[in-house]
Amino acid sequence: QVHLVESGGGLVQAGGSLRLSCAASGTAFSVRTMGWHRQAPGKQRELVARIASDSTTNYQDSVKGRFTISRDNAKNTVYLQMNSLKPEDTAVYYCAAGDSRGSIFNIYYWGKGTLVTVSS
Repeated sequence: QVHLVESGGGLVQAGGSLRLSCAASGTAFSVRTMGWHRQAPGKQRELVARIASDSTTNYQDSVKGRFTISRDNAKNTVYLQMNSLKPEDTAVYYCAAGDSRGSIFNIYYWGKGTLVTVSS
């Protein structure tokens, strides 16, 4: 089953920008909470940003002010605009879909990830 497909990863120099896209298949996209997670080698997967069905957003402190999550329900797509990239942002970025209530984000679907490499 392929529910979420990420794209837009690649190699970028520090200070540069990338935009990740996640295309969702299936139904009920507009009522799902969508998120981006990342996992660097040897580290735990962590939530980067999420956007609820009402467009409320939450960000990890380390990316706040640099990354922006958005969604286009007509295209069943969620985006992560990443600016001022740092080498420590290097990771595999995963799209996720689920629901949320307060700080709880229940993940039901995962994409297979897209690699972002930021060089110094």
